[in-house]
Amino acid sequence: MLLENKVAVVYGAGGSIGGAAARAFAREGARVFLAGRTPATLDKIAAELGGAAAAFVVDALDEDAVGAFTDQVAERTGGIDVSFNAIGVQDVQKPLMEITAEEFARPIATATRTQFLTTRAAAKHMIPRRSGVILMFGGSGPQTAPGLGGFKVALDAMEGMRRQWACEAGPYGIRVVTMVTGGVPESLPGDYPGRDELAASLREPTLLKRTATLADVGNVAAFVASDRARTMTSATVNISCGAIVDY
Repeated sequence: MLLENKVAVVYGAGGSIGGAAARAFAREGARVFLAGRTPATLDKIAAELGGAAAAFVVDALDEDAVGAFTDQVAERTGGIDVSFNAIGVQDVQKPLMEITAEEFARPIATATRTQFLTTRAAAKHMIPRRSGVILMFGGSGPQTAPGLGGFKVALDAMEGMRRQWACEAGPYGIRVVTMVTGGVPESLPGDYPGRDELAASLREPTLLKRTATLADVGNVAAFVASDRARTMTSATVNISCGAIVDY
């Protein structure tokens, strides 16, 4: 197994992306600690994973709550090997000329605060062991589109954080990687307005003429978190099926 005897914490674990990662981590042998704000969804995934998982109600924007959570996990297990943050940052998406300054800044503040707090809390326990993996979900390629408000800027800010954290945590053996998908239609609720049209619009620009699935997200996250990817840091893992092309 890729993650046998590893300890992983997953923020946003009650959501579709976080849940996919949690399932893959558990399947590959990790002990998984699920963090989120909705007990019912967390408990459902924890029950599905059985003894491999435990659920905790944690607001990933609350500094004290994140610190207490990671301290408790490390005290119980001896350390933290993987921290995966799948907290969503989508907010008001309109042309920049049509939104307020507060609406523009809100997703940027959410993305940077949660990624900073969860990364710092995990690194605290990884540094003494001189190993660990930080995974940020929602990285961004160079392309953009009109009408996204502050969303694309929030994703770009995460990439800047990834580079800075990788630089400062690298000497302690800690790897920092962002994942970019270009959109995962499967993660949308079945009653999401215009779901089929949105899925088609995400699929059309891909080179492979398909989009990533939740299983794809989990499989890649498990690989990147494993020692088989030990040479990867300060990098974006692109699973957009060619929708996002970088150099």
